[in-house]
Amino acid sequence: QGSRPGLFTRPDRISLWHEQTTRYASELRELKQQMVSQLETLDKEKEALRMNLDGVGTRVDRVERELDYLETQNGAQPCVDVDDKLIEQQVTLVKEKQKAKYSKLSDCSDMISSIKAMKILKRVGGPKGVWSKDTGRGSGKVYIFNGTDDDTIHEFSSVQDFARSLGLSLAKTVKLPSAWKGTGHVVYNNHAYYINQVDEITVVKYDMKNHSVTDSAVFPVQDHVPVYSLTPETVMDLAVDEEGLWAIYSTRQNDRHISLAKMDANSLDIEQMWDTNCPRENAEAAFIICGTLYVVYNTKQPGRSHVQCVFDVNDMVTNEEAPQVYFPKRYGAHSSLKYNPQEQLLYAWDDGYQILYKLIMKKKLEI
Repeated sequence: QGSRPGLFTRPDRISLWHEQTTRYASELRELKQQMVSQLETLDKEKEALRMNLDGVGTRVDRVERELDYLETQNGAQPCVDVDDKLIEQQVTLVKEKQKAKYSKLSDCSDMISSIKAMKILKRVGGPKGVWSKDTGRGSGKVYIFNGTDDDTIHEFSSVQDFARSLGLSLAKTVKLPSAWKGTGHVVYNNHAYYINQVDEITVVKYDMKNHSVTDSAVFPVQDHVPVYSLTPETVMDLAVDEEGLWAIYSTRQNDRHISLAKMDANSLDIEQMWDTNCPRENAEAAFIICGTLYVVYNTKQPGRSHVQCVFDVNDMVTNEEAPQVYFPKRYGAHSSLKYNPQEQLLYAWDDGYQILYKLIMKKKLEI
């Protein structure tokens, strides 16, 4: 019998189903491709948006740092109110002292870029003092100078021993033949270099192994004044970096600014001296890295301090080119900051807290 009008035979229906299935599968593939393409576009837009947000966050952080810096600069203006003739005289004096080019003892060209981390090790002793590891190679001993006027150093065999000690109970005590003054002392290659002040500033070199004075020298300046206005007990701050021993000081003849001297660690002779443009006012501490002086100032904001002035004896970087380095929130003020060139750490004493700052470095030529 012939098929009825308007009806499909079974083979025709099967052929139609195959045709429709093929068409549906093709449409599904096209829809899938469209969805994949749209998802890829959304992922790209999401990544671009994330990068834009990161950029906005970076710009906000930069604006906040610049505002902090401007507030600090505005607050320090009255301290720089000197007449033009005095400024010209000081500039001439600095240029004359720097005519003799400083010969570097190393090829070190690192410069601090920022502070990576802060670790509060413990709290022991008074509000002011010094703690530091021996900055020479091969020694892990830690030394505590508690207070600003004493004759006893506390020695620990390691940072770990100091951290787990109940107070200073695990320390070995070293009694010096004379009292140290201020917070400007360092330990370098098994020798303690400390400041003894009666009428003149005397740098004493003490052998920690043999327990005897190796040498001492009167520092050749007259009418000295405290080097930092916020740490008046410190008339001189000794520092060690990759190039050896330094002295940070100030005199009444140039009492608005900080001066710097390179010392021979063996003989205590003065190798060269500089007058810097770093003001004493609002300064709390300083340190040296690769022949560059970093002076830390107390900002107007509570719990904030930062490096506001940089002076490079090798003229590789200027104060204007140096990055603004801010310290994390602190307790009071840094009475001492001691740099360890072997670890690239700062050993800080802050209101009785012993703190470690991990530094991020970069080459001076990259600034």
